[in-house]
Amino acid sequence: MTEAVFSVHSAQQARTRALIVPREHGAWGLLLIPLFTGMAVGATSTPRIFPLVLFPIAALTLFWVRTPMESLLGTTPLSAETPAERRMALLMSMGLAAVFAACLAGLLWNGRNRDLLLLGGIGALAFLGQTLLMKLGRKLRMTAQMLGVISLTCAAPAAYYLATGHLDRRAWLLWAANWIFAGNQIHFVQLRIHAARVATFGEKYARGRVFFLAQVLLLPILAAASRARLMPAPVMLAFVPALVRGFYWFFQGAQTLHVKSLGWAEMRQGILFGVLLASACILSS
Repeated sequence: MTEAVFSVHSAQQARTRALIVPREHGAWGLLLIPLFTGMAVGATSTPRIFPLVLFPIAALTLFWVRTPMESLLGTTPLSAETPAERRMALLMSMGLAAVFAACLAGLLWNGRNRDLLLLGGIGALAFLGQTLLMKLGRKLRMTAQMLGVISLTCAAPAAYYLATGHLDRRAWLLWAANWIFAGNQIHFVQLRIHAARVATFGEKYARGRVFFLAQVLLLPILAAASRARLMPAPVMLAFVPALVRGFYWFFQGAQTLHVKSLGWAEMRQGILFGVLLASACILSS
């Protein structure tokens, strides 16, 4: 009897967390890595400390508030059903929205940091585009994710801008690099899931031809960008571990898929990329 009660209580707690805490664990990394790179590179100049305190809070609460709001509105399969669940989702939504509004007001106070509105507008349009594509069917899921990740990686130029007061070429470079890496991660994870049972190179290549060719072309494209002085050459090194990981999968034969292990491995890849990217930008300044 006690075990049954405990099991029910545990299930209720798990459901409660799912209703108010973002379930896309990979999306946390897609937000936090760009946020780190923007702050780290921006902080090497004469950083403005106050915005660097407010912005991470604003970014995290904005990302977080979507989950309880969707639970409340019923736009996802898992939504608030009972009055208690709806009240909890409403209170969490209001609390997070209030914190975000307070941080945003502090960042924009007296007309400061106006270019933050430009970045936010681009991010909002990308999120809207993702939502529309998701409604058109599962075939556009990858495209929708690639578009939506523009919103998450927007944290990199925004953090850099708030730290330095400048929306310059380095800000756009951080955004582009983080978006390319995030796209590589999304594509690789989807490929691993949908090709979990294939073993030979031929079978894997048939399933992941686009991903394989994109990996082949990435370094030459980055090298061309470096020659055109659009980015420092050391930035290419930040992508090398991910490229090695991607190519290795095609040649390693059959491998059992453990989704959690894959998620943690990609989190480590993200951390390594963030450190290498930030280091490359700082050393090239």
